[in-house]
Amino acid sequence: MVSNHLNHHKVYQSCCSYNCHYCHSPVIKFGKVGSKQRYRCKMCGKTQLHQYVKRAYRASTNSYIALYVKEDCGIRTISRLLSISANTVIKRIKNIADNITKPAISINRIYELDELKTYVKNKTKECWVAYALDKQTGQVVDFKVGRRNKSNLKMVADTLLLSGCKQIYTDKLEIYRRLIPAKMHITRRFGINKIERKNLTLRTHLKRLNRKTICYSKSAAMLEACLKIYFWHRSCPKFIAYN
Repeated sequence: MVSNHLNHHKVYQSCCSYNCHYCHSPVIKFGKVGSKQRYRCKMCGKTQLHQYVKRAYRASTNSYIALYVKEDCGIRTISRLLSISANTVIKRIKNIADNITKPAISINRIYELDELKTYVKNKTKECWVAYALDKQTGQVVDFKVGRRNKSNLKMVADTLLLSGCKQIYTDKLEIYRRLIPAKMHITRRFGINKIERKNLTLRTHLKRLNRKTICYSKSAAMLEACLKIYFWHRSCPKFIAYN
């Protein structure tokens, strides 16, 4: 009887001695899910189980999804690699993108602005990615997915103008002349080399932006979510076996 009591005490201690999956703080018991004990973190307040049966609920799943999106993996490829459903991958990608905040823009900088052509749903529906990057650092500061018209390009151009930029380099598209003041608008030869090279990098790293391929986005929302992850998601998971 004494040995059984000690064994139960050891099991209780081992179940409560682990830390939160998210912030690594102490946890307390917080009801049950079916027959399994649920815990709640004292610091972040998130509830969790000690061990999950479904892989999608693991703490590192979102980090792996973001990593695979940036490494040119499609929805079904990520689903196979992580052994989770494709619908779950789509929901997680959108959720990760919603939680990403656009980086702060420095004042008094020089930017390059350009557009990238792709498709949504089918090859008859063209879609454009208009984006701007810092000419010195190469950091993408803003982008817009949609048609190549004045309203969409104006959103990106206004972001640069409100930041108090020095100069904006673009190609000779006529719309830019009506959006950017002449004193800071530059269209000289080789002025947008950095962003043109970025276009090639995007088409190489993201299959949905490849030329002459059947791989394209089914919705503009998914294309925008993947671009937000590629441009601005920085955290990477620890490279451990995902079993």
